[in-house]
Amino acid sequence: MDNNFKMVAKTLFGMEELLARELRSLGASNVEIGTRNVSFEGDKGFMYKANLCCRTAIKILKPITSFNIFNEDDLYKKVYEIKWEDFMEVDGSLAVNATVFSDYFTHSQYIALKTKDAIVDRFRDKEGRRPDVDLDHPTLRINVHIDRNICTISLDSSGESLHKRGYKVANTIAPINEVLAAGLIMLSGWDGQCDFLDPMCGSGTFLTEAAMIACRIPPNLNRDEFGFETWPDFDVDLYELIENAALKKIREFHFKIYGFDNDSEAISKAKENVKSANLEEFIEITQKDFFESEKEKERPMYIVFNPPYDERISVNDIEEFYGNIGTTLKHKYPDSNAWMITSNMEALKCVGLRPSRKIKVFNGKLESRFVRYEMYAGSKKAKKN
Repeated sequence: MDNNFKMVAKTLFGMEELLARELRSLGASNVEIGTRNVSFEGDKGFMYKANLCCRTAIKILKPITSFNIFNEDDLYKKVYEIKWEDFMEVDGSLAVNATVFSDYFTHSQYIALKTKDAIVDRFRDKEGRRPDVDLDHPTLRINVHIDRNICTISLDSSGESLHKRGYKVANTIAPINEVLAAGLIMLSGWDGQCDFLDPMCGSGTFLTEAAMIACRIPPNLNRDEFGFETWPDFDVDLYELIENAALKKIREFHFKIYGFDNDSEAISKAKENVKSANLEEFIEITQKDFFESEKEKERPMYIVFNPPYDERISVNDIEEFYGNIGTTLKHKYPDSNAWMITSNMEALKCVGLRPSRKIKVFNGKLESRFVRYEMYAGSKKAKKN
């Protein structure tokens, strides 16, 4: 008997191909790439596995129905008809969020409110009382997606966004999203095959994600809970089976991950986060000015970093700062693959090196570029020969 059902994994712009590759490697079937999402099929155990193991997913949604609507009354009636008592108890709590791409429906919060009204009214009519709304820790999170006239109602199996891995106990200014950090490291092609450096490490997100990728540690192992854990059909034995199988795939890592930062407060926060993730044996964090550093070992190195853009973190002379990045990479870091993300396109021109790749991504709402500089030991010509 086939117990597979359709699911939708949401992701960030530019990460769709990576997520599709992750889902296929985990065993998903009928994988289809959309915009900021990937649809796929799997069973209940696979839903648990996707939440635990996908580095580039933000949410794993389980669609339960789709229908056409032409006004708010249609929405209310169709949502009211769903047997919500199959998905939660009246003593439970719910939260609804909506995304809307339609000329007819333009206000996502109003759509969420109308959906919530239909659900609680059904419970009140059938049982004489209604479930509560709890936006922080609901028993059931419901996702409403309207595309023109088609409304899809899904259960959110993840709960809080999957970028909240559970290891981050201390944040710096302008921290990078964990899903974005993991995705960028994966886009760079790094897979734990050499040393890794984040020379402006902030709260240590790149370092932590890099260590988990290198050791094949499930990214969401440190989370307190997933949304599906409060569902009536949650199978704790099955989840533990999935978790144990994922833990058996953890591998040894024979290189080193280094983090530098100028700021002593950032260093202490990065160390706290790395300790929280139980990754201290792989990561070495030092208070150091990247511009006064140099590569110490004669072996290849991957560098991935997120320098200030002069947006949330201001820099006195941003053009000189980016110029120093180029000079340091060129003269102090031979035999390195250096990748950095920035939204400051003008400052990027001041690096003074020609990027061999440029990938469009978004850091939050900031349109950014993820660029690669290949630093050869000796001349590029000699390297090719």
